[in-house]
Amino acid sequence: MSHQDGQQQDPGRAPLRAAIVGTGAVAHLHAQAVEADPRIELVAVSNRSESRRTEFADRYGVPGRYATHTELLAAERLDLVILCTPPDLHRQQTLDAYAAGVHVLCEKPPALSLAELDDMQQAADAAGLAFAIVFQQRTGTAAAHVKHLLDSGALGRPLLAQCQTLWLRGDDYYAVDWRGTWDGEGGGTTLGHGIHQMDLLAHLLGDWAEVDARLWRVARDIEMEDVSTAVVRFANGVVAQAVSSVLSPREASVVRIDCELATVEVEHLYGHAGPNWRITPARGVPEEVAAGWAFPAEDEPSGHEPLVRAVVDALWAGEPMPDLVTHARRPLELVTAIYASATYGKPVTPADLDGDERFRTSLEATITDIRP
Repeated sequence: MSHQDGQQQDPGRAPLRAAIVGTGAVAHLHAQAVEADPRIELVAVSNRSESRRTEFADRYGVPGRYATHTELLAAERLDLVILCTPPDLHRQQTLDAYAAGVHVLCEKPPALSLAELDDMQQAADAAGLAFAIVFQQRTGTAAAHVKHLLDSGALGRPLLAQCQTLWLRGDDYYAVDWRGTWDGEGGGTTLGHGIHQMDLLAHLLGDWAEVDARLWRVARDIEMEDVSTAVVRFANGVVAQAVSSVLSPREASVVRIDCELATVEVEHLYGHAGPNWRITPARGVPEEVAAGWAFPAEDEPSGHEPLVRAVVDALWAGEPMPDLVTHARRPLELVTAIYASATYGKPVTPADLDGDERFRTSLEATITDIRP
């Protein structure tokens, strides 16, 4: 078992007890993150498939093995349950965890609608328990450094932003029966892919104020969009352009923010580290000022390990969850606003969404089909 330097187990205190529900690919990242921290241990897992849960539990030395999350919650004394299940199951599993008195860390997307998400947050608040969510692109040393520079005003006022999720998903990807359908996926590339970069952008810039968007079906034979285009105005005055695509041969995930004194940008695919980021000073900015923006020499990439560590830090200290794992509503609001704006053919504000029963409960939207 490897432990991060500086994370010492208090000899008089037992580790926090965690369980993982669902043992697919992402569950391995969580198990490895728990394994890296001596303050928490993985004591139970659940999966309906006996062979899958046994294989997973054997690999990580997990004693508790259950077919369902309800059996697991009934049998185990837990501090944290980590949900690695499909998003349509998250709401009920979260409510069940709170009924059992257990904090929740939930994989993205946390829910398929704002109504579901609000149910989950209200249950957390009523129980006095943590509702932490996984948007791991907020993590990493470089992203934290950039957020500090923006929040402190060191780069001047942010003015303009670009947010691009340019990925490639072909007919083979959509051959899986639940993909490419509103019922199966809940939304198209905006929800399934673009939400990561939009979440990182909003993590850096704060709350949004207005969205003006279109949804397009350019090439794929699916029910939803394969491209979306949006202009997002943030509350702090930044104007951003957001594009999501599954049609892009040179795949890239890009966030760029032009400020008064510098342009800051990151280009990567599924995760970033220090070398993926750069800051370009504006003409006339003194060298000594720009030198003060240098990225830290010690770099930790984005990923599940720093995210799980942040959750454990808060639980261990008895403190509220940090920004890194909260604000679950903001990225889902942004995505919902894109679907709503495209459907209504006009800009949408947060107040519009709050009064919109259609898009509070579903993302099914109007797509402009321009396939030949």
